[in-house]
Amino acid sequence: MGALVKVGFKDFSKSAKILIFTNVIYAFVLPVIDIFVAAYIMRNSNDPAKVMFYQLAIYTGIPITFYINGYLLNRIDIKKLFSLGMILSGVSMVFMMSLEEISYYGLVGAGLIMGMSFGLYWANRDYLVLATTKDKTRNFYYGLETFFYTIIASVVPLIIGWYLIKGNGSSDEGINKGYQVVTGVVFIITIIASIVFHFGKYEKPKSEKFLYFKFHKLWGKMLQLSFLKGLAQGFIVTAPAMLMMKFFESEGALGTAQSIGALIAACVMLILGKISKPKHRLAIFSAGLIFFFLASFINGLMFNSEGVIIFMFLLLIARPLLDIAYFPIQLKVIDLLSKIENRNEFSYILNHEFGLFAGRFIGAGTFLTLAFFVNADIALRYALLIIGVLQLISMVITKQLLKIQNKLENENI
Repeated sequence: MGALVKVGFKDFSKSAKILIFTNVIYAFVLPVIDIFVAAYIMRNSNDPAKVMFYQLAIYTGIPITFYINGYLLNRIDIKKLFSLGMILSGVSMVFMMSLEEISYYGLVGAGLIMGMSFGLYWANRDYLVLATTKDKTRNFYYGLETFFYTIIASVVPLIIGWYLIKGNGSSDEGINKGYQVVTGVVFIITIIASIVFHFGKYEKPKSEKFLYFKFHKLWGKMLQLSFLKGLAQGFIVTAPAMLMMKFFESEGALGTAQSIGALIAACVMLILGKISKPKHRLAIFSAGLIFFFLASFINGLMFNSEGVIIFMFLLLIARPLLDIAYFPIQLKVIDLLSKIENRNEFSYILNHEFGLFAGRFIGAGTFLTLAFFVNADIALRYALLIIGVLQLISMVITKQLLKIQNKLENENI
């Protein structure tokens, strides 16, 4: 067992440690964005299609901001852009809470602002992780980060869910006031995370061309994976909130269900991040895909309150398993191809986002089409199952990708 443990927190640079600490602070915001914004829309509109419409607005804003970020990096310190991304998530929630009614125009505005937030945050976060870590430490990096994320994700939904229900009465007006308080806290946390991040030292990407349309065949495999990942993201973020609000109609139940599964996932992720090696990524990724398929299958089969609980439990295991393998695979490919093709690393990060966007757009579009032309229940029940089946293709693509990657590494030693 001792031979497996090769990396620890001491192996990270000071800047990498500050980046982890920053992301841990910001992790207190993510469950609110992922779960309770969707729940707020559902509570005030009772329309799953509006939740997906909001999500589609977010997905539209992300790649646009990724592209703009490429130009901004040549003129503005990366620390300011990363910080702005975190703060804009609070701005988006403030805008949402200020709407007198949940209209499609309001959802587009709030969604685009949140998309800008995610665009600035993830575009720069991916580069910062790439620049401050090495391949051998990335399993542990994402395992450690995911451990904190899942622990926080087990506490925050529970506290917020029961605060909204118990702390403000059962009326919609009282609960909506609770959402406003939560939004204020979120805004403060984003400012704190931004301040902490500025204690690190980070170099910006080279001021080079970053928009390309032709890449190595290895990157073609990476784009196929990003497309399939995007398909799932079109549902993963909002599906739990929509299903819980449909069958339980309570933010308290939503928070409790999130918390129980997250505690188990946290322990699994910390152990995997500590003992796993790069060669284990395919197995970990495959396990995550199987859990995701099982979650969507059980939801489609049962489609009741018990099925939703099982679905959420399996999903909370699947998501971190997928992330702890997918992100290191992606960064390793960027490391390798940026040297072979002599290109800016950000050009791959940007292009990867377009692959995700294509998947998200089709995934969310599938749901909206079923919701508008059939009904929302059919969309919630079967669209997830379709995506779960398609996700299994990722196992074959990942195996092909790693084979090409290993061949290129051997040729360029």
